[in-house]
Amino acid sequence: MIPVVKTKADRARFYGSTKWRNLRKAILERDHYECLWCKAEGRLTTQYDSILEVDHVKELETNPELAFDPDNLRTLCKECHNKRHDRMNYRGQPKKRKWDDEFDIL
Repeated sequence: MIPVVKTKADRARFYGSTKWRNLRKAILERDHYECLWCKAEGRLTTQYDSILEVDHVKELETNPELAFDPDNLRTLCKECHNKRHDRMNYRGQPKKRKWDDEFDIL
């Protein structure tokens, strides 16, 4: 069954499912609990150094048919996963939003 992941509740349901949790564990084991991006750069980042996350190479929202495809999944550390989705700048700080300067004058 292809999951529909469009809302926050859909995401919570998907990532909380037994099927996903079992697959996530299998991917972490397959990747030896190492961040693949760090490894490609000659660094070793494991579960002892960072939180490890399983990333969908092709986005879940746009490619739901690949949701459970092991070839579409990889282990990334939290920093690399955030970098991949442009959620944080590369120093681990939240990205400055265009309206943040409005709070500087208060």
